[in-house]
Amino acid sequence: MITVSARNNAEWCDVMCRAHGRPGVFGERAWTSERRTPPLYPDAVTLTPDATAGEVLDRIDRTTPGCTVKDSFGRLDLSAAGFDVLFEARWIHRPAVLAAPVAPAGVTWRPVRTARHLAAWAAAWSAGDDDLTGLFRPELLAARAATVLAGTTDGGTRTVAGAVVSRGGGAVGISNLFAVDDDLDAAWAGCLATVARFWPGIPVVGYEHGDALAAAAQQGCVPGQALRVWLAS
Repeated sequence: MITVSARNNAEWCDVMCRAHGRPGVFGERAWTSERRTPPLYPDAVTLTPDATAGEVLDRIDRTTPGCTVKDSFGRLDLSAAGFDVLFEARWIHRPAVLAAPVAPAGVTWRPVRTARHLAAWAAAWSAGDDDLTGLFRPELLAARAATVLAGTTDGGTRTVAGAVVSRGGGAVGISNLFAVDDDLDAAWAGCLATVARFWPGIPVVGYEHGDALAAAAQQGCVPGQALRVWLAS
């Protein structure tokens, strides 16, 4: 399942990069971008456990600050190339046979369809961080492989939770999940209930760490193998 998860995540990274006019390239063992990717997105994602450091590092821009590599299988050691481990996380997998959680009352989850609603979603997701303004561009709304989900209250006027759903590699990927009140259990339940409604019968994948990992596990997501993200020092 890790290979499926890695491929799904790489496809979402590519969708985000394409929205910024910087598409990456899928190779046999890694997805890479020769141009610096948008903030928080890696310059490479390994797709198989036998991907080598050379296959990754030779195809990305290591001259511009901020270069990162997502080692999906936790097998690479990039320290000799001037990288440090930025963080570690664990892949998660929720089998398609599991019943969907019950969405908490009071929050309506639905796909984001307009640029105005996407801007409201991004402001809630980033908690007003100016450095992340413009990360989620309107071009994402036309992407067939990804959907932004918003959990709203007050008749749809206030975004209180959300996530990104990416479809690829035979799975539904969940990323960027958030809750403005930090109730991640409720956010995971609402998100997964919505995914089951729109994309039934498909396994859910993603990766998390810390409190977000615990919240995902509470809703039936099984923690799996570790991954590492490396940052050029």
